[in-house]
Amino acid sequence: MANVSVAAEWQLLINRYYRKPELYPMRWKHIDLSRNKVACAPFGGPIAIIRDDSKIVQLYAESALRKLRIFNSAGILLSETVWKHPGGRLIGMSWTEDQTLICIVQDGTIYRYNVHGEVLEPNFSMGKECFEQNVVDCVFWGNGVVCLTEAGKLFCVPDFKEINPCKLAEVGIVAEELPHCMAVIEPQYTVSGNVEVLLGVGSGIVIVDEDEVRFIDEEKIGGVVLKIAVSHNGRFLACFMHDGRLVVMNTEFRDFFQYQCESALPPEQMAWCGLDSVLLYWDDVLLMVGPSEDSVSYIYDEPVIFIPECDGVRILSNTSMEFVQRVPDSTVSIFKIGSTSPASLLFDALDHFDRRSAKADENLRLIRASLPEAVEACIDAAGHEFDVSRQRTLLRAASYGQAFCRLILNSNSIFVCLYSPGDIIWKEMVLGAWLAKLLPKAIVVEISIWKIGFDSNFQRDHIQEMCKTLRVLNAVRNPEIGIPLSIEQYKLLSAPVLIGRLINAHQHLLALRISEYIGMNQEVVIMHWACTKITASLAIPDAALLEIILDKLKLCKGISYAAVAAHADRSGRRKLAAMLVDHEPRSSKQVPLLLSIAEEDTALMKATESGDSDLVYLALFDIWQKGPALEFFGTIQARPLARDLFIAYARCYKHEFLKDFFLSTGQLQEVAFLLWKESWELGKNPIGSKGSPLHGPRIKHIEKAHNLFSETKEHTFESKAAEEHAKLLRIQHELEVSTKQPIFVDSSISDTIRTCIALGNHRAAMKVKTEFKVSEKRWYWLKVFALVNIRDWEALEKFSKEKRPPMGFRPFVEACIDVDEKAEALKYIPKLVDPRERAEAYARIGMAKEAADAASQAKDGELLGRLKLSFAQNTAASSIFDTLRDRLSFPGVS
Repeated sequence: MANVSVAAEWQLLINRYYRKPELYPMRWKHIDLSRNKVACAPFGGPIAIIRDDSKIVQLYAESALRKLRIFNSAGILLSETVWKHPGGRLIGMSWTEDQTLICIVQDGTIYRYNVHGEVLEPNFSMGKECFEQNVVDCVFWGNGVVCLTEAGKLFCVPDFKEINPCKLAEVGIVAEELPHCMAVIEPQYTVSGNVEVLLGVGSGIVIVDEDEVRFIDEEKIGGVVLKIAVSHNGRFLACFMHDGRLVVMNTEFRDFFQYQCESALPPEQMAWCGLDSVLLYWDDVLLMVGPSEDSVSYIYDEPVIFIPECDGVRILSNTSMEFVQRVPDSTVSIFKIGSTSPASLLFDALDHFDRRSAKADENLRLIRASLPEAVEACIDAAGHEFDVSRQRTLLRAASYGQAFCRLILNSNSIFVCLYSPGDIIWKEMVLGAWLAKLLPKAIVVEISIWKIGFDSNFQRDHIQEMCKTLRVLNAVRNPEIGIPLSIEQYKLLSAPVLIGRLINAHQHLLALRISEYIGMNQEVVIMHWACTKITASLAIPDAALLEIILDKLKLCKGISYAAVAAHADRSGRRKLAAMLVDHEPRSSKQVPLLLSIAEEDTALMKATESGDSDLVYLALFDIWQKGPALEFFGTIQARPLARDLFIAYARCYKHEFLKDFFLSTGQLQEVAFLLWKESWELGKNPIGSKGSPLHGPRIKHIEKAHNLFSETKEHTFESKAAEEHAKLLRIQHELEVSTKQPIFVDSSISDTIRTCIALGNHRAAMKVKTEFKVSEKRWYWLKVFALVNIRDWEALEKFSKEKRPPMGFRPFVEACIDVDEKAEALKYIPKLVDPRERAEAYARIGMAKEAADAASQAKDGELLGRLKLSFAQNTAASSIFDTLRDRLSFPGVS
């Protein structure tokens, strides 16, 4: 009888069954849908209602002010607000995927509301043309909308997350011939990836996107289209024709079937019910049309609103919320009248078992081979049920069958079905004495030896998962929550999105329990609750509110206290924010928030304690920009890590600021080093060295460095070096001015002297020598090499005769040999006092005999040996060294 009562509620459409269970009796009062504009969110979302200003209606005891009211799907009021927006008549409204209510008025202005009736700023406009031409119609989908103006122009917002209106291609229609109907194919179902608009214009259909307009003539579609509905997958069109025919075709406009309706008037509403049928609604008739010209009618004495879903259509009326859907195959197999399917027999077996009838075992024997499939069908059917008692019965049947699926016995075992008071016991036991012990305690109904070749771990897990899913669905279907999701909608929506919708509706306790039950992270729920609590508890003192919030935040490890503190700061509760952020264990989140709430000292302290240089720099830059320099210097001076990082950064990018810091802390030598470094940096830039060196920036920097170094005894060397550097720069600049050659500045003292001599400016060279107290030895070396480089042999010889050189004639010899002037070198080699030096000098210019004679005078065997090796390729020269060895009998020469 149970099967009969269930199937009696169904309607047969060709070979498919449909049902229309009532989800809720509507709890609102005095709501007439015919007097209002209504927007219903899919997936069991909220319902927005506002009085239709395009209709003349009688106001009873209600206020003349228009109110936007938001209900849940059971008709329980969630929020209401007075409609205060100018801009003309409300053209349309719809809910986006994140349950934001979009309202479009006549001048193209877009207003947005959340589920609590709060206006979301800012408002947007569809553009200047919409404002001038007025919007007359709009079609929503998902997160977008297409608007039609009085001038026949189409404008589109592809995504309300980033409202950026765009104009579609010109249709070429005039105001007197506006479309009969309008529908859209969503972007995810089009080849171009852009929305396509279908317009019933004249005797055909116009397809419009951003780039082109296509016209489908009357011959292809078979008549004038007055109403269009696009299927959920974007592949099929339901078109109501001028002659009362309903034509279903694909997007290539190939007909699948036609149905002749009794009325030629276009229906008020038309929607797809899944992919198998189309619903049409006239004043008091709801018509369901399926393939093969079959139909089912429902009579209504009140207005209804279609709410298309992925697996059916919800029907909203003044008094109830119903759901039209195709009956799932698993449910049909169980409850169809006269069904003998395994699932139906399993369900029937449970009924017999409850009545303690032996027929239960007979049913199980009949479906032994198909038991797993029967269990799966019961589980699936339970998931599609809205009635809790029927869910429970179906799951009991699945569990009952699954117990048999678990039997994997060997030949020495028997499976015994026993009745004990109020329960059933299934025991696997070994034949023999164990059975004798059990028999007195229970009545043995039947003993069977079964061998079943499969395991049912999958079924067991499936039952558990279905129980979890149904507990979640039943919880949110509660009228107080009012989200009548089917299992297909729940799978498509996903659990995280459902949790998000619950917390946005401030159903935090239920969201928390569901998250915990299905093993999801509870952090999002708790954080949203905390932020909402802060916003709604302005009268609670900060300390008391802190305790309340901390008590809940501790439930979730790793939760971001900083995010909650940031919300407290945005809500104007800075003290509470400071107290909350103190509990944040992660410095990377703690420091930025402390800076945003003007807790700079604490932020810098936390950053330095963390040891993270990036965080320290973040705090430093924030404090640096906000306060005066001296205060900043005092703050970082007390924290070595912050001070060192600031100095490292400022050395590269902020010299002036760093000099101020060093001056404020009395580190004069550091300022001097910076000035000196800056002088070198200026030297790299030609502009920095222009003008008189006495007043130029480089000289000034070096002089300042000298003055600062001189104030400390520890930097006497640096002070002297800076002084001489400035003096050298002056002289070099004077030389460049006098010679008109930019070759002196930034060269060394030695290079300056050599350059002066090379240019013939001996007086200037002598001046440099005198100014910087160049020693005589160094002076001789510099002058000799300079004269040799310019090949001034006469001046070189004259210089050699001025007075005896302080280091002898060695510089003259080496300089001449270096430039391969052997003849000039021979002038000075004989003047070398040390015979060893003469020997080596002769050897370098290839004079073996003279080198040997000089070596013999030195009586240095090692030298003689080295010189012989240098002439190893010259046999005659080697013989000379051998002759000297024999003559002088040097034992060390070989």
